[in-house]
Amino acid sequence: MSDLTTIARPYAKAAFDFAVDKGALDQWVEMLAFTTEVANNEQVHELLTSSTSAKKLTDIFVAVCGEQLDEFGQNLIKVMAENERLLALPDVYAEFLRLKQEHEKEITADVISATELSEQQQADIISKLETRLERKVKLNCSVDETLLGGVIIRAGDLVIDNSARGRLNRLSDALQS
Repeated sequence: MSDLTTIARPYAKAAFDFAVDKGALDQWVEMLAFTTEVANNEQVHELLTSSTSAKKLTDIFVAVCGEQLDEFGQNLIKVMAENERLLALPDVYAEFLRLKQEHEKEITADVISATELSEQQQADIISKLETRLERKVKLNCSVDETLLGGVIIRAGDLVIDNSARGRLNRLSDALQS
């Protein structure tokens, strides 16, 4: 875990709690996504790492973001600038998304397969994962042609390696013990 993640957690939690109270989760996701893009901009990143004053950083950041930030989003930028934490904005966004998924009982599962999965296969995976994890599941599917067959599923801390290579490794371990 990086230092920025640790720094970002209280800001994300405060923004999340505020967004839940105001019923504005999606609006905050959009604002934080935009501020993350701004913070990741090469010129802005250089400015954030310079010795520019918090007031000037806030003014510049708010001017660049324009109408993308409401008054509460601007206040978050101001507080983070005063505490010299604007570099943590991408981590605040990532933590905010994690809190939102947890709040909505939702999880994203990465599925890596040897070939593209059909709609039915994806629906079967979603159904079984939703039963197992007791959450709504979104799939992020990708193809890895180096897999001989099967799938590898990663959802939070859960890893299911049902690839041919994974099965062979488990068989090898069982034979050696």
